[in-house]
Amino acid sequence: MEFLKRIFGGGGSGGAKASGDPNGLYFYVRPRGCEEVVRVRIDRNNDLSMNDSGDQLWVHKYVRGTTCFQQVELDLYFNQNRQLANSEVQGGALVTEAEYQAWIEKSQQA
Repeated sequence: MEFLKRIFGGGGSGGAKASGDPNGLYFYVRPRGCEEVVRVRIDRNNDLSMNDSGDQLWVHKYVRGTTCFQQVELDLYFNQNRQLANSEVQGGALVTEAEYQAWIEKSQQA
């Protein structure tokens, strides 16, 4: 859980406050075998669905970048307060916003 807190700023906000987007939850994914980091926006009001057991909100996303075409499957689970509770990533890994910013800077220099 400590890893998730470090990535998403303690409350699982995914950078919503920093971006000025109160409905957006931002997550950062690096596809396996790629340098690219992809920013994924989840709309906290429209993208989340109740799971089958009715105790968690859930979203499933397919993620693909613009320079790396490896597909990543992202499953995010949220509590009733819309805070991240758990994540599952296939074909890649969640990374920090700092890693995303570093990749952006590196790609702009090229």
